[in-house]
Amino acid sequence: MTAPPPLPTARLADIALQAEVSEATVSRVLNGKAGVAAATRQKVLAALDVLGYERPVRLRQRSAGLVGLVIPELTNPIFPAFAQIIEQALSGYGYTPVLGTQMPGGATEDELVDQLVERAVTGIIFLSGLHADLSADPGRYAKLAGRGVPFVLINGYNEKISAPFVSPDDRAAARMAVRHLADLGHTRIGLAVGPQRFVPSRRKAEGFTDAVRALGGTVRGSVRHTLFTVEGGHAAAGPLLDDGCTGIVCGSDLMALGVVRAARQRGLRVPADVSVIGYDDSELNAFTDPPLTTVRQPVRSMANAAVQGLLEEIGGNPVPRTEFVFQPELVVRGSTSQSPPGRRDA
Repeated sequence: MTAPPPLPTARLADIALQAEVSEATVSRVLNGKAGVAAATRQKVLAALDVLGYERPVRLRQRSAGLVGLVIPELTNPIFPAFAQIIEQALSGYGYTPVLGTQMPGGATEDELVDQLVERAVTGIIFLSGLHADLSADPGRYAKLAGRGVPFVLINGYNEKISAPFVSPDDRAAARMAVRHLADLGHTRIGLAVGPQRFVPSRRKAEGFTDAVRALGGTVRGSVRHTLFTVEGGHAAAGPLLDDGCTGIVCGSDLMALGVVRAARQRGLRVPADVSVIGYDDSELNAFTDPPLTTVRQPVRSMANAAVQGLLEEIGGNPVPRTEFVFQPELVVRGSTSQSPPGRRDA
């Protein structure tokens, strides 16, 4: 039987670059030398894992514990993007991530939490869970805290829940999208966004309305609440186009793709007749037809902040029960352009 090929030799320069430390620091960690801060040591070990190098035997350790990650689904690219970064960060600190997904017909969030607690998880990170749904009972999170399980919540601040929150600035996201379209000469702008009961939907609608009002009557805005899906975007596009909107801001990239499809079914061109802006910035957006202009959610920064917050909680250093807000970024691609001639009066 042929022996497996040897693993690639770890290059200090590669590891140092990935970990953002000096080669001397990498050398000290790999050789088990003292004088390296625990956080720095973990960065070097995480870099080994990311680059596919096997840790030296003396540096391998038992899992520091299980950490649950509860997400709504895997079909929307933004959720796997968050999950990948969170799981990578947790692994770098020695924790074993356990993913719980609320797929249609599958377990509910409460059932997933029960399963995780039964497995004695050290903590839980919730992404766009029931905490973001203002119609859901926030008491479930007080009960979880009462069971002694630390947790952090991403996307969807709820003042009735005592926990650390990590959120993008949804109002700012909508405002920058409206300003972009207004700068291109659009005077009738629509917003296609998710159900009103969700905090991100309300905040985007508030930011959209504020931006339209700030333009002093030069722009007319229309809002349609639907689902954060391709089908939802398609459904919202009809009435927005009927209202004469030449620019449409969407609550997700998937909704934006639905708007593009609906526009084309009417014989309209994107962006020549209708400009479309998404939200999230999936890695696939640069390859859509046309490449999608979108507001980039700061996924990496938010995911790392959630992990750091949870680790502080696990370590007995309570994080402020407040919302840590991260700024989004407008990414201009090919789905937006100047307002079509003859359509610039409100």
